[in-house]
Amino acid sequence: MTASIQHFFDTATSSYSYVVADPASRRCAIVDPVLDFDAAAGRVGHSSAQRIVDYVNGHGLSVQWLLETHLHADHLSAAAWLKGQLGGRLAIGASIARVQRTFAGLLNLGESFPCDGSQFDQLFEDGEHFSIGELQAQALHTPGHTPACMTYLVGDAAFVGDTLFMPDYGTARCDFPGGDARQLYRSIQRLFALPDDTRLFLCHDYLAPGRNEHQHETTVALERQANVHVHEGVGEDAFVSMRNERDATLHAPALIWPSIQVNMRGGALPEAEDNGVRYLSIPLDRM
Repeated sequence: MTASIQHFFDTATSSYSYVVADPASRRCAIVDPVLDFDAAAGRVGHSSAQRIVDYVNGHGLSVQWLLETHLHADHLSAAAWLKGQLGGRLAIGASIARVQRTFAGLLNLGESFPCDGSQFDQLFEDGEHFSIGELQAQALHTPGHTPACMTYLVGDAAFVGDTLFMPDYGTARCDFPGGDARQLYRSIQRLFALPDDTRLFLCHDYLAPGRNEHQHETTVALERQANVHVHEGVGEDAFVSMRNERDATLHAPALIWPSIQVNMRGGALPEAEDNGVRYLSIPLDRM
């Protein structure tokens, strides 16, 4: 049985979210939802996430899963808010605990912040099987961009997070704490071993020069043939050298610190302080 897949694009962060539904049972998963955030005003909003709520309710769907491909550093997750609106179990890769430990140290969160992934309902191990209604799915650990990156394989569809972009744009950066270009290359080769017609659904499209329309879907065959960073014939050492040199020229994402602090909590906002106000921190000279 083929999944029904609807994409949602967030213009502010060039991010894609998805609703993956089983037509038979009407059960679904929400992948990588975005919480609106106005950094200058310090305000969050739910317009982007509300589109998902409206779609789910309008199609008579029941949310079984909220799936995060990784701890995003470029947008805040709406998973916690959506869970409150629609239910479902919030899941991420089991290596999230390693990422939490790294950033809890950078943010000086102390022992009050548990670095064990307990903010999530399910921590997927590599190769673990699960279901979306009657659809069979599998969680694949594809680290490199971050240590906890996961790809969710649902039939002939794979939700790859930031591991790959459109062929004309290339691959994910690996210079965040715990990132590793060599691991990324090997993760990509694992994806390239999937059948040629496997559909790859991306978390971002930043528009390569010369292309004017955003795209969210490609295939294993197209990536293997034409990805500008890692097409067939590009060896591991050459890829690692290219990726490391390229990463050295990149700026940190504009929303990295707000995103990390919310997303490591499963999309929940920090607890209010004694004045009733929630705060996000920006550590100086730590990145």
